[in-house]
Amino acid sequence: MSRGTRPEDARTSRGTPRGPRPARLGPADVLRVGAAGLRTRPTRVFLSALGIAIGIATMIAVIGISSSSREQLMRQLDRLGTNLLTVAPGRTMFGEEAELPLTALDMVKRVGPVRTASATGTVKTTVRRTDRIPEAVTGGIAVQAATTELLTTLEGRVAEGVWLNAATERRPAVVLGSEAATRLGITRTGVRVWMGGRWFTVVGILRTMPLAPEIDRSALVGFPAAESLLGFGGHPTTIYERSAEESVEAVRDVLARTVNPENPGEVEVSRPSDALAARAAAAGAFTNLLLGLGAVALLVGGVGVANTMVISVLERRKEIGLRRSLGATRGQVRVQFLTESLLLSALGGIAGAALGTVASAGYAVARGWPPVVPPWAIGGAVGATLVIGTIAGIYPAMRAARLSPTVALATT
Repeated sequence: MSRGTRPEDARTSRGTPRGPRPARLGPADVLRVGAAGLRTRPTRVFLSALGIAIGIATMIAVIGISSSSREQLMRQLDRLGTNLLTVAPGRTMFGEEAELPLTALDMVKRVGPVRTASATGTVKTTVRRTDRIPEAVTGGIAVQAATTELLTTLEGRVAEGVWLNAATERRPAVVLGSEAATRLGITRTGVRVWMGGRWFTVVGILRTMPLAPEIDRSALVGFPAAESLLGFGGHPTTIYERSAEESVEAVRDVLARTVNPENPGEVEVSRPSDALAARAAAAGAFTNLLLGLGAVALLVGGVGVANTMVISVLERRKEIGLRRSLGATRGQVRVQFLTESLLLSALGGIAGAALGTVASAGYAVARGWPPVVPPWAIGGAVGATLVIGTIAGIYPAMRAARLSPTVALATT
């Protein structure tokens, strides 16, 4: 053998023929061969892709609905602000319910950074549609005395009628919270309700107040009317105040001692916006649970794809043997079946992503939320589809590649 001659050339020169190299399959050829295998079994392909689609749709819908809900809460916080604080009575050292002083509201208004403050007081009576309804049937509606500044402090709005003013706060007039009006079956003003042994005229119905849900379940009368007509003692039970954003923490630190200098420990100060933030966090935790359920559905779909591919290998032994006899390598057969698995999973993934996006957006619009589907959710769905397709196709592809051409062609 001369210098520089390769061993393969030497074998050829000795008369040993060198076989033809197998043709290479380009990306387009691989996709065409893989798609051809799917077109021959449309029903089975549809059912297998359906499992992937359900898993992907569930995950995207859960993420989209949760994101829409969280976005709605954040928009409410931006609109309502985080500068609202509430003052309520706590407990005495003997465990009894404390009482806010009569001067508590005036003391809060004297704090420098406070822009507006108002109060409500619980009235020990009930509100009923007529005097024939038993007094024990309250419907969960509380009767509260309210100052005229309450709507301004809470940045609330009237859905029907008007809010209490300097005239109506002294008269038998009542404003209903949104939920209270629903429970009483009242949709318009001018009707009368029975309170404290006499009739009160409904002059207004409020819109929902996210930062003060207790107002939604209340029937509100003026402080003077509550004292003269319903036997109210005048002690506020909740004080609402708004201050400058940069002064909220400073005001929060002094409110308890300002309201009750002698017993500041009997005063509780809270920020209602914290409840909305907690709801947003809780929505995220609930999302993780539902995502787990979607992952289980996706896993079941992956098992279905793997099962379909294994059956496909068993049914197509002659095809595999023929391709091997015509020169296809094990690697090419392996790539063919792996491509089929990826295409099958991608088909389900695309359908699931579209279905999940539509379901999420439709639910958000129906609830009046801004429809939000994070791009990373769709990207993650595509990635999960490719991973599932790869894992599900590895074993069937390897099994197809290991088939002997003679054995495969001899299979009846």
